[in-house]
Amino acid sequence: MKRAFDILASGIGLILLSPILFFISIWIKLDSKGPVFYKQVRVGKGNKDFKIFKFRSMRIGADKGSLITIGGHDSRITRSGYFIRKYKIDELPQLINVFIGDMSLVGPRPEVRRYVDLYNEVQQKVLTVRPGITDVASIKYRNENEILGGVSNPDDYYVKIIMPDKLSMNINYIANRTFMKDIKLIFFTVLGR
Repeated sequence: MKRAFDILASGIGLILLSPILFFISIWIKLDSKGPVFYKQVRVGKGNKDFKIFKFRSMRIGADKGSLITIGGHDSRITRSGYFIRKYKIDELPQLINVFIGDMSLVGPRPEVRRYVDLYNEVQQKVLTVRPGITDVASIKYRNENEILGGVSNPDDYYVKIIMPDKLSMNINYIANRTFMKDIKLIFFTVLGR
């Protein structure tokens, strides 16, 4: 039922949002050089790599340094990027990932391999389900960039404090998930709670 809902909802979402997706695509192309989409390798179900789709919000080559975006005014972010990140519009192309089966609407957010390699045996349980566009941790840490912008070593803080907390919440989600809880998480995500 979850997969059928994902296909139906992501397909309808892509159709209904197509005018907005088209407008954002043009804005990104006019704003800076480079492709409309940013494709990054993330780790999904079964510990398998896949490419996640996002609207490109940073300058080309910006990901060669830190994988973590910090603060509200990271100099690597384009003008259009500030807007689409603020309103989470950069995440909308992940509906493509949901439609083709790499992701689900709700599930643990997929991480890059560098961080997944740090998971202990218990934390690896998050790799037993499809990753999602939203999860409990996404709601709690919706201002993660600002949190990381206020610490002296963002990468260390993420690995030692934020990541274990997110994984703990997601393991709890996996153990207690229901269709109605997923609908609530989607609702809370849209409302920005």
